[in-house]
Amino acid sequence: MSPSEIDQIEPEVRDYLASAMPLWTLDHEGTPTGFLGLAENEIAALFIDPALHGQGLGRQAIDYALQNGARTLKVNEGNPAALGFYEHMGFRPIKRQACDDAGRPYPLIIMEWPDTAETE
Repeated sequence: MSPSEIDQIEPEVRDYLASAMPLWTLDHEGTPTGFLGLAENEIAALFIDPALHGQGLGRQAIDYALQNGARTLKVNEGNPAALGFYEHMGFRPIKRQACDDAGRPYPLIIMEWPDTAETE
């Protein structure tokens, strides 16, 4: 996304994060460094300060989400680093959505945890 596109959706993101969705703050050495949002069985939001990528915080967040019932997520197709991270963690792509949830032309990849298909 371009800086102007990010500026355009910033109010929506702020409202979304202020919604009733449970959020957990990720902490590294006493400093908030990211957050995890869960909505029923979905990882609805995961952000970690890019300066701390590769430190295990994402793995901790995924482990916590799985322990709390998360089995699906949506990732922006234009974010190959996030897509690769989720695949590395064990999620697999199952479907492509042509637009984001607000109808904007940002395709999403829907992913699921492997045991989901086995239990349905």
